[in-house]
Amino acid sequence: MGYKTVAVMSDDFALRQRLIAAAAQENIDDPVAWVELYRWEIAAQPGWDAAWDSALAADPPNPDPGNDESVITDGMILSGVQQVWNEKNPPDAPGRSEE
Repeated sequence: MGYKTVAVMSDDFALRQRLIAAAAQENIDDPVAWVELYRWEIAAQPGWDAAWDSALAADPPNPDPGNDESVITDGMILSGVQQVWNEKNPPDAPGRSEE
């Protein structure tokens, strides 16, 4: 995993907006704050750094990979949000509500 790439992805505005949308769709309370707290872990999902780096290495390079649904797909985003949510909130956690 490329740490620099994860750092760049975690700060990408368009990607963060997409993460927030997924968190909201998953009924996570305060999706903006939740994504701010866990954006690094979500961006570190397996394969994300390779997809991002590949987009930047393309000819011509993709100037906005965080906004391009073919780089980090909506499915990857949903899976990443769900993965981190489930790690932080196992089904038997006190206060977890399944909506």
